[in-house]
Amino acid sequence: MERDQKGKSIVEKVKSILDKYQQDDSQLVSILQDIQQEYNWLPKEALEEVSEGLGIPESRVFSVATFFKTFSLKPRGRQLINVCLGTACHVRGAVRVLERIERELGVIPGETTSDSKFTIETVNCVGACALGPIVIIDGEYHGQMTTNKIAPLLKKYD
Repeated sequence: MERDQKGKSIVEKVKSILDKYQQDDSQLVSILQDIQQEYNWLPKEALEEVSEGLGIPESRVFSVATFFKTFSLKPRGRQLINVCLGTACHVRGAVRVLERIERELGVIPGETTSDSKFTIETVNCVGACALGPIVIIDGEYHGQMTTNKIAPLLKKYD
């Protein structure tokens, strides 16, 4: 049985999250958000415990967990990098920015660096078109990105 940094097992942690929501299956998305916040991903053991604790099929839990892009079924890095590839960002060079991030970190979107420091993902639009291309690291927006700004930006998160 896996344990977190405080020695609490995943099952114990999930049970406390389920208690917070009074085992209400209508709160499934919120429950999964809390688990994701705790572990930075959704461990299989946690999803199985949610299913059992809410009395709903595992298929329903996995369906919700895979429907929303915000959820991850694989461990993520400590820092999540989102690169906007929406039209405005795309025409301003977002693909080149993404390629530079890939070269700097040695991973492609959907992957995590071997040291578990960074995970790269792409998004279709973040609604900040005037600032494109946009790179978001842990919720912090970095606008008007260029390939030359990538290395110094990543160094800030080391």
